Amino acid sequence: MLDIKLIREKTELVEKSLARRNGGFSVKPLLICDEEFRQVQIEWEELNRRTNEISEHFKKGKLEPSEAEALKEETKKLKVRRQEIESLRQDLEKKLFELQLGLPNLPDQAVPDGADEKANKEIKRWGNLPKLQNPMHHYEIGSQLKIFDFERGVKISESRFTVLLDKGAKIERALMNFMLDFHSKRGYLEVFPPILVNRDCMVGTGQLPKFEGDFYKCADDALYLIPTAEVPVTNLYREEVLAEEQLPILHCAYTPCFRREAGSAGKDTRGYIRQHQFNKVELVRFTTPEKAAAEHEQLTLDAEGILEALELPYRRILLCSGDLGFAAQKCYDLEVWFPAQNQYREISSCSVFGDFQARRANLKYKPADGGKARYMITMNGSALAIGRTMAAILENYQQADGSVLIPKALQPYLNGMTALKPEL
Repeated sequence: MLDIKLIREKTELVEKSLARRNGGFSVKPLLICDEEFRQVQIEWEELNRRTNEISEHFKKGKLEPSEAEALKEETKKLKVRRQEIESLRQDLEKKLFELQLGLPNLPDQAVPDGADEKANKEIKRWGNLPKLQNPMHHYEIGSQLKIFDFERGVKISESRFTVLLDKGAKIERALMNFMLDFHSKRGYLEVFPPILVNRDCMVGTGQLPKFEGDFYKCADDALYLIPTAEVPVTNLYREEVLAEEQLPILHCAYTPCFRREAGSAGKDTRGYIRQHQFNKVELVRFTTPEKAAAEHEQLTLDAEGILEALELPYRRILLCSGDLGFAAQKCYDLEVWFPAQNQYREISSCSVFGDFQARRANLKYKPADGGKARYMITMNGSALAIGRTMAAILENYQQADGSVLIPKALQPYLNGMTALKPEL
């Protein structure tokens, strides 16, 4: 969440930054509530002060009867008013917190202005596009190779759930292990977290309350199926104060992920691109404000490293202010080439959040110079979405005879298998 002190002291600057998101956000309701809360807080503190003062008079025991009676009567009135004020104070505090949670992060100055993805800025491209005659879509290839079973996925669940068969299941598992090994060699400590988390975790990373209804929730427990490993991994250190010497902390995590995909009707309904359940390896970094920019760039390079190792053509996109995620301060999207669609498609988002998540989850560190505890800077990125990576491999490595070559980097994870071949 945003620093309330920043909103009070630099209201115009915050309003201008929020306006860049083109979402109609305003801090005015929050400031009105904040002023009401502060006035009530002042009265509440004064009532407590006066109550304690009267208590001290009685402790001394040197009161005239009339004075004692007057103080007793005043105490009764103070108690009634304190109850009224306490109820009002709690209501205003809750409303203020909800208003804070409803405001998105402020875009970084490096983020270009724009209303939607049309204003996103391409930063770089890597790799040569394959020269294919009449390329097939990944779902056509997968069905032909009998590694995808979309119909049975629907039968046992519903639409946008897929069964992987034989070598399809093996490739999915191979990609997971390859990605985890790749990032572990680069200093990321592997984590295998729970995939059910409490509401505080979802609030801490910014999924709730803004996107209530977008996630799967247990009917009998206040637990959510995670939409990404970002949620449990970022919350590993919630309500903790770490030493600066422990930073940066780098984690990688494989998890299945679950998203209702509310509002995405008609988008990528065919194939393995947009699923309700999918597998992903996530990168999460915790650092200090001074190192945040460099850490974000490195995290993005680490995600790109997977695409380069698999020799998949991709491009890096800097998202504009109107396309930026709710909690993100700055975000790079990595988009991989899909020949059959003749376009690049998102396969990773690498976001830095400033102290936005840290304030929500109370993530702090103690500076090495002994100063007051400060909020950490958090960032994360997919490295990568495994299903989309498989889909990209199928399309980019397809051959005229219907076979699909296996990227060299992945072959050791598949017992040396070099190609997928259709059954004769």
